[in-house]
Amino acid sequence: MIEIVFLFLILILVLLFFNREWIKNKFFPNKEKNYTLDDKFNSDKREREKEIDKLLSKMGKNGIDDLSTKDRKRLDELSKM
Repeated sequence: MIEIVFLFLILILVLLFFNREWIKNKFFPNKEKNYTLDDKFNSDKREREKEIDKLLSKMGKNGIDDLSTKDRKRLDELSKM
């Protein structure tokens, strides 16, 4: 009886091994893969807006003088997009 259980366990493990890619895709799908062009654009836009907000909050009360040269260039690039 124990031999049958052991063989059954081995069979299950072999089947799981050969179907691991299907199992992975079924239970853990790649979310990036399902992005549409609009989703990608909106995601990029949100990232740009976050970066602009961070730079503007960095400016604070003193204005643009608080920003480094690198930050000023980046703010100019982002504002042109």
